[in-house]
Amino acid sequence: MSKEYILRVQCPDKYGIVAKVSTTLNKANLFILDSAHYGDPENKTFFMRAKLIYPKKVFNIDDFSKFFSKECKSLKMEWSIEDIDYKPNTAIFVSKYGHCLQDLMYRVDSGILPMNVSCIISNHKDHQKIASWHNIPFFHIPVIKDNKNKSEKEIRKILKEYNIDLLILARYMQILSNKMSHDFFGKIINIHHSFLPSFKGAKPYHQAYEKGVKILGATAHYVSSKLDEGPIIDQSVERVDHAMTPKDLELIGRDLESITLARAVKYHIERRIFINNSKTVIFN
Repeated sequence: MSKEYILRVQCPDKYGIVAKVSTTLNKANLFILDSAHYGDPENKTFFMRAKLIYPKKVFNIDDFSKFFSKECKSLKMEWSIEDIDYKPNTAIFVSKYGHCLQDLMYRVDSGILPMNVSCIISNHKDHQKIASWHNIPFFHIPVIKDNKNKSEKEIRKILKEYNIDLLILARYMQILSNKMSHDFFGKIINIHHSFLPSFKGAKPYHQAYEKGVKILGATAHYVSSKLDEGPIIDQSVERVDHAMTPKDLELIGRDLESITLARAVKYHIERRIFINNSKTVIFN
């Protein structure tokens, strides 16, 4: 039975990369079903994502990796190949607001987001029933000013135990340490309750109301050591008007947050995102 794979390539840009990669894949009896590439004119970096199919029964990734690395050594590339059916082990972090968590679980259950939700971690107990309903381990780890290091050690232990590949901050209202942000860079997706950069803090929709904004937004981004300044994955906006109350704005905002986070997670799962310094390249 034939199998499909995702090949990702990133390297210094130069002439002949696509031709070299295509020729090498052909030699390995891999057929390209879909391919997209981009060369950044500013930093001279090349990015490529290709969906491949191997028509024979057995595909040895180790043998292919050795062959591909040898054939493309001159391109000095960073690359990876993964089974298209691979589902990342995911930990969802949540605080008191549960709309993003519930939306993600619906999309997982319906097959829209192919990932294994291995555990749910929260600094509150509010959503323990959701975890129980889905038969997912729930960990209540309180975070207070004097115990943040202890809490993070507990979190790291859980992530290691469940072999977590992806961390989703679904309105998790705690700031991760610089070390954790660094150690898991490119593997932590956060949803920010505004169209960055704007309205930081606990009550963004009240701030928006006071300013009389005409557009609400939400931003999904990778977490970095700089608060809310990691590479942006996706953003959504919707027009609002003067007649709307803070509650109206909050309801609209919650929808935007859920949609934007889900879209960012889907891009990540499908290996469509490349981090390009402080930005992202995303092949739709």
